[in-house]
Amino acid sequence: MSFRLAAYAVCIDDGRVLLAHHANPEGELNWTLPGGKVEHGEDPFDAVIRELAEETGCDGVVERLLGVDSRVIPAGERIRPGLPEHQNVGVFYQVRITGGRLRPEPGGEIVESVWTPVTGVAGLRRSSLVDVGLALARSLPPTGHVATVPVGGLIQH
Repeated sequence: MSFRLAAYAVCIDDGRVLLAHHANPEGELNWTLPGGKVEHGEDPFDAVIRELAEETGCDGVVERLLGVDSRVIPAGERIRPGLPEHQNVGVFYQVRITGGRLRPEPGGEIVESVWTPVTGVAGLRRSSLVDVGLALARSLPPTGHVATVPVGGLIQH
């Protein structure tokens, strides 16, 4: 089983959420939240701001911890066939954009970032992380834990 600790920015402003359009190595596109791997020795609090800047070109500040999501993705549900079962532990933060300008990730896998109406997210091919982040932002659970988000339709791991 592979394992990843990641930090994600949930940026919501005026009924819109900031989404990043991710292109995997095969060129398939999928919407996700800005964020990614926490480097060895890095604090997730710092990682989310670094990842936001790298992927979108925007600066931000963490306003609050939304919660932590831990999920095991069976091998058969991974986007790329042949990958092993995977556990992703995601730390989700509510982040306010303070500056910068949206742009593609230089030399990276994010081809664009856009403000998207929250009401339109359900119709997008997206990572399950988007639904987890929006569920946490909507419910603000006191424990920081959101119920399992069902996977199907346009949602991808």
